[in-house]
Amino acid sequence: MALAVNEIFYSIQGESTYAGWPCIFVRLSGCNLRCSYCDTQYAYDEGEGMAIPDILNRLQLIDCGLVEVTGGEPLIQEETPELITRLIDHGYRVLLETNGSQDISRVDNRCIKIVDFKCPSSGESDSNDLTNVERLTEQDEVKCVIADREDYIFAREIARRTLCGCSRANTIHFSPVFGLLEPKQLTEWILEDRLRVRLNLQLQKIIWSPDRRGV
Repeated sequence: MALAVNEIFYSIQGESTYAGWPCIFVRLSGCNLRCSYCDTQYAYDEGEGMAIPDILNRLQLIDCGLVEVTGGEPLIQEETPELITRLIDHGYRVLLETNGSQDISRVDNRCIKIVDFKCPSSGESDSNDLTNVERLTEQDEVKCVIADREDYIFAREIARRTLCGCSRANTIHFSPVFGLLEPKQLTEWILEDRLRVRLNLQLQKIIWSPDRRGV
């Protein structure tokens, strides 16, 4: 069976604790959400069918051991968990960027899942499956994209829910919406509340044009 693939490219990992590392990105097509600030709307529909062996062959042409499967929303495609397992079995360290609405327990626990819970300004906060907080493994990460104070308060509760009453110490990223919230303002809020979260800036938008694809 084939997956709908929007693009495969080699770049610098722009977010997560792996920010700054060279990475191969496998961007899958399709998304079940329509976030107000989405910067990959071209992935909603554009793409070509590729079988998993064809994807693996494409990646083998690039000398890089870190792969991120992203979208769109990768987990709306039934074959995505199998792709992730096959990548790991081939020796890749695999990151999955997922929007928080899909059950992450379907994914191989060797994969590092980055769960992007949606804040109110996205228009999709009601789509969050907060049960995913309990499904996180110790290596998984949480991300909240924040546009304003209301988003920050929402994200703060997500952070507290993630860290409260458990022995895990998952990394939680607070990321300002590029061009809408100044990183300085978000930093001040984080420091005022002494949150155990990581300020996350999108390196790819600092290095290249914010509208550039394939980076």
